[in-house]
Amino acid sequence: MRPIQMVDLKQQYAKIKQGVDAGIQEVLDNAAFINGKAVTDFTAGLTKYLGAKHVIPCANGTDALQIAMMALKLQPGDEVITPSFTYIATVEVVALLKLKPVFVEVDPKTFCIDPAAIEKAITPKTKAIVPVHLYGQSADMEAIMEIASRHGLYVIEDTAQAIGSAVKFKDGTVKKAGTIGTIGATSFFPSKNLGCYGDGGAIFTNDDALASQMKMIANHGQSKRYYHEVVGCNSRLDSIQAAVLNVKLPLLDTYIAARQAAADYYDKAFANHPKITTPARASYSDHVFHQYTLLLEGVDRDGLNQYLADKGIPSMIYYPVPAHRQQMFEAFGGSSYILETTDWLTERVISLPMHTELDEEQLLFITSNVLEFINKHS
Repeated sequence: MRPIQMVDLKQQYAKIKQGVDAGIQEVLDNAAFINGKAVTDFTAGLTKYLGAKHVIPCANGTDALQIAMMALKLQPGDEVITPSFTYIATVEVVALLKLKPVFVEVDPKTFCIDPAAIEKAITPKTKAIVPVHLYGQSADMEAIMEIASRHGLYVIEDTAQAIGSAVKFKDGTVKKAGTIGTIGATSFFPSKNLGCYGDGGAIFTNDDALASQMKMIANHGQSKRYYHEVVGCNSRLDSIQAAVLNVKLPLLDTYIAARQAAADYYDKAFANHPKITTPARASYSDHVFHQYTLLLEGVDRDGLNQYLADKGIPSMIYYPVPAHRQQMFEAFGGSSYILETTDWLTERVISLPMHTELDEEQLLFITSNVLEFINKHS
């Protein structure tokens, strides 16, 4: 059996090596390392795939969120509603821009922001909502957009973990996650479903004026060279990373299908176990399984984590400390929040290996060992 990886990028690369090597070599031959043809081609390809009007590539997913908030001209003290159960980058940029993060609960089944909690947290100072499509499952965007419309709020979708997920509306409309809100942001970090071989990110919008603003912000605030209209930053997707993404983008749906097949295997293996809850698959969207995350009850979660490691099976706890309990947010009253569902989840979740190269032998070994530990030690 091949060694089990949390994300097996080496095996994935082996299958696309010829295309990736050729794409990188073309960049080297042309020496167009910044804003080259590879970037232009990828931007066009992702725009078509998502069905978005505008895609603005940038240096990473954190920059994508920051640029989005800068473009909306949010002011210091403005409140931004966000889940606490997320990777820190989601909330970090809120604080960086001197905005006020307002932490709310997530749905315990989908792990995504709870629309009812959003409604309760809105004040006259609220300006934006940042739903996080966590682990590959979209948040309930129809409900969120209805709330945002009623209260005149911006919606910035954090789509770093759910690119490619299709969101279904009650009227039969289907849209890609990240293209529904005011702005969508994503990351192309190597472990993502659509990942490059370094850092990379992108921003999506259907608003022409916002697209123009974000392009300027990402390029030192200039639309014409040396003429700077707004305060911006330097955030670009380089051509080598774009070359890698050009090879992977046409395979994204195939990659998603492989992840879903692995998730189906896990689901079947753990079905009806009284101490294991497998990931919910919401009726309103496709789960693209950036992570496969179990919810355990009455199980020594940390003991399982160590047991699997001893067996050569990696597992991860995303996220052991929610944002509102991080020291960096103490100044925003983080410790004053009572988020019982979030705290409950952080003590019970564990993510198993999930990637495009998992085979049946590996999946059997993983599931057998998970069940062996739980049945013997819980």
